[in-house]
Amino acid sequence: MRRTRRAAPRARRSGFTLIETALATVIIGVGVLALVESQQAFIKSNGWSTHAATATYLANEIRELSRRMPRHDPVTGLFSQNVSGTATLRGWGPETGETTIGDFDDIDDFDGLTISYVGTAGLDDSDLPGPIDAFGQVIPQINNDGTAALDGEGNPLPLQGWSQVIQVQKVNPADFSVALASDAVIAPDGTGFNGVAIDAFPLRVTVTVRYRGVYDTEDQTVAVVSWIVP
Repeated sequence: MRRTRRAAPRARRSGFTLIETALATVIIGVGVLALVESQQAFIKSNGWSTHAATATYLANEIRELSRRMPRHDPVTGLFSQNVSGTATLRGWGPETGETTIGDFDDIDDFDGLTISYVGTAGLDDSDLPGPIDAFGQVIPQINNDGTAALDGEGNPLPLQGWSQVIQVQKVNPADFSVALASDAVIAPDGTGFNGVAIDAFPLRVTVTVRYRGVYDTEDQTVAVVSWIVP
């Protein structure tokens, strides 16, 4: 009787082939890359949110500082003076002797100012030290441990990178969106309208808050806040 030889059973394959390993590596790599990118996007979004909150806070500090001030100087006021046949505006901007934030006593004193971490101690080319809070005090830079950052001479550093740029404009009483010149007047029209005197216009105050990071080459506008002083 003829015997039939059975084929030996094949050994089971163990491990992965090179192709399977490569595919698994690609899949895992894509997943890790997506996770890293999402984390970076979250950090960037969170950083911008923090900057936006800081900028809005800095703009509102200027509003709080000026909210109890009159529109124009309480002593000299705002008026037009004839100088050598030319009408010259007097009383707009800082008056003589007003060189620091603590000297300012009316809203038009702030027009054209930049209050910045690189500002000087006194009024110099409209650039003052800051940014400042609602009390006119320079806001210090705070370290991670809660202490104030100091310069090489042991003086507190101002909040680094931030600037408050202020613009004050007269606006049309009938349309606050229309800005007027600082010496504008509206004459009576003969129909019972008494006109608007040079010092009786509402003012629009605009604070633009800018930030310059350590590796930035120029300031970036982060927030713009405006309000009307009737």
